Amino acid sequence: MLNGFIDLPWWGYIVVALALTHVTIASVTIYLHRHQAHRALELHPLPSHFFRFWLWLTTGMVTKEWAAIHRKHHAKCETEDDPHSPQVRGIRKVLFEGAELYRAESKNLETLSRYGHGTPDDWVERNVYKHSVLGVSLMLIINLVLFGPIGLTIWAVQMAWIPIWAAGVVNGLGHYIGYRNYDCADASTNLVPWGILIGGEELHNNHHSFATSAKLSAKWYEFDIGWMYIRILEIFGLAKARKTIPKPRFDAPKSVPDLDTLQAVITHRYDVMAHYVRSIKRMCSDEIDRVASAHSDKFDARALRRWVFSGDADGLAEAERQRLEAVVKDSTRLSMAVTMRNELTAIWARSNASREQLLKQLQDWISRAEQSGVEQLQEFAVRLRRYAI
Repeated sequence: MLNGFIDLPWWGYIVVALALTHVTIASVTIYLHRHQAHRALELHPLPSHFFRFWLWLTTGMVTKEWAAIHRKHHAKCETEDDPHSPQVRGIRKVLFEGAELYRAESKNLETLSRYGHGTPDDWVERNVYKHSVLGVSLMLIINLVLFGPIGLTIWAVQMAWIPIWAAGVVNGLGHYIGYRNYDCADASTNLVPWGILIGGEELHNNHHSFATSAKLSAKWYEFDIGWMYIRILEIFGLAKARKTIPKPRFDAPKSVPDLDTLQAVITHRYDVMAHYVRSIKRMCSDEIDRVASAHSDKFDARALRRWVFSGDADGLAEAERQRLEAVVKDSTRLSMAVTMRNELTAIWARSNASREQLLKQLQDWISRAEQSGVEQLQEFAVRLRRYAI
């Protein structure tokens, strides 16, 4: 120690800053995000209170505010009511002013009332943790006492870490660039397959597709360090995951699909659609090339493929979309692929249909696929009969 302060080489202070900010990232992803906002895991009071105290020191964020804003983001994703969608507000706005968007939404009492239920409301929360300035000021004092003047720099890094990486990068780039494992309704993306720097939040498309999963990694090559910490807490009896991303299970094909089949198809809808798209790619590729070539003056094959495989009209003018629809209707095979795709997705879309009505729709869909005379649809229909819970 030098002059009463902890004396470290220059790189030692960098390590300390990174270690402290990583604890903050872990606190956000485990406590605020997975535990509080989505109830994806249970936490023992010991880590729960530690995370809450640490976030008060290093971010000043209030649990109810964070959980409410994040829940509203999921409920209103990519709409005007989404607190921080780059698709609506622009990538620059969210990337560089994400923290300001968070603070503005935290003052919306309707958001807190509607989406903030079930968050801590004890004496400490009401009388201590709501005073955000007090927490971050105490962190500044601790840093100065431990490290001297350089403690101010460490504190500044701590204060900037969440606004940059969570409010900016995850909320901004996580809905703008990257790869997608699942074709969910919003624009969420996985930034990289190794969720280390931001605690696993890099796997944002996985999260939006299965919001109540305590584990954010899905593919064998993906790594979620937040999940690693949760598993360590589970070993010591300090946490318990409630749900993880479901893996498809298959039994022998059922002669008559039942309610269990319906539930399995809905649960594994992303796997269902991924395999349906593969089937119609085999079924329609040559037809798409033929049609696109015959109408090359109107659109290219890439736009037609997007329309047939996913119904994606992003970036298309209304006139071009109408031309695509007209051309598809003139092709028996493409029309069948699009119609059956829409009918299949309608089975798990929000509707007022009863389970029995949805089951009838699934049974009819499978029957028509089997009677279509198209090998790819027949094979896919057999796969649907095999889904199990």
